[in-house]
Amino acid sequence: MKAGLTLAAGAALTSISGCAQSGLSKRLPDPGMTAKGHIHARGNRRRLGSLEVSSVGLGCLPLVGYYGERLDRTASVALIRRAFDRGCTFFDTAEVYGPYFSEECVGEALAPVRDQVVIATKFGFAVEENQPTRLNSRPDQIRWAVDGSLKRLRTDRIDLLYQHRVDPEVPMEDVAGTVKELIQAGKVLHFGLSEASAQSIRRAHAVQPVSALQSEYSPWWREPETKVFPTLEALGIGFVPYCPLGRGFFAGAVDERSRFAANDRRATVPRFTPENLAANMPFLALVRDWARRKNATPGQIALAWAMAQRPWIAPIPGTTRIPHLEENLGATAVELTPDELRAFDEGLARLHARGARIEPFGEGQIDH
Repeated sequence: MKAGLTLAAGAALTSISGCAQSGLSKRLPDPGMTAKGHIHARGNRRRLGSLEVSSVGLGCLPLVGYYGERLDRTASVALIRRAFDRGCTFFDTAEVYGPYFSEECVGEALAPVRDQVVIATKFGFAVEENQPTRLNSRPDQIRWAVDGSLKRLRTDRIDLLYQHRVDPEVPMEDVAGTVKELIQAGKVLHFGLSEASAQSIRRAHAVQPVSALQSEYSPWWREPETKVFPTLEALGIGFVPYCPLGRGFFAGAVDERSRFAANDRRATVPRFTPENLAANMPFLALVRDWARRKNATPGQIALAWAMAQRPWIAPIPGTTRIPHLEENLGATAVELTPDELRAFDEGLARLHARGARIEPFGEGQIDH
């Protein structure tokens, strides 16, 4: 039973990411934004509450083998440093990515520039025999996880600490209260939640202001717009989309003939079965059409679309390859006007995705 739980928990975790704090009631404006959908190339900064980050961050989950290709430590550190050199200041990791390996690489890569970057990590799972096993957001577990993360990240503070998944066994008020104590102690600067419902966000925010919500979001998964965006808008909370490229789908790395090895987590995701891939190709066709119009890549269009939705959205695409990294960071130079965004959204509205975005075990951990 434990082995099955461990395998399922690992599958759920790898679908989590790429797959601030203050409590300000109003977002601070981004100098690169004018109206919704209008991004200037110079606007390479976003606000998540009072926390300022680069408009596009780096999700550091793929380093541990989400898509089958796992980087060694040297290559991982080089990729992260290249991201910083290219203007990325927002790096997302978690205790259970590896576990531990991703945090260790982020810590090593960013130690020389620690004061110039924002490091986000996550707690919320028990780790037994070097494997994530179950949800655990008990206060003592949170404190233990944070101390471990600080050591691996080679830092004295975590800029943005997320609860990885809402733990139904622990009241949200207790979770937020524990993070508040860690903020008061100087170990944490900002509080975030991942895949949390509007109700959970409000409960947490009442105890300790939440800076950012992280959830999956891309052209073929837009549920956050109706479920949580109004709450984020009202409370001044930023939004951090993970898997903004649809697990590589919108990067052009997948087509209807693609098949996935057992060590590639997409092999367990219903949306990537052969029949569903074929049915979902119109999404990629639409994005490719806009890429031709805008002289951009499909991945850049998907990222520009996400950023154009609101000025407080900062996506965190992940990759293991430097050319893809540079392509993703180049999305800040792609401008979608309000009219173009409206036309793009009208095209999306005519499409319907086939297949669940996540495997059943992972779906069971989502806070609805």
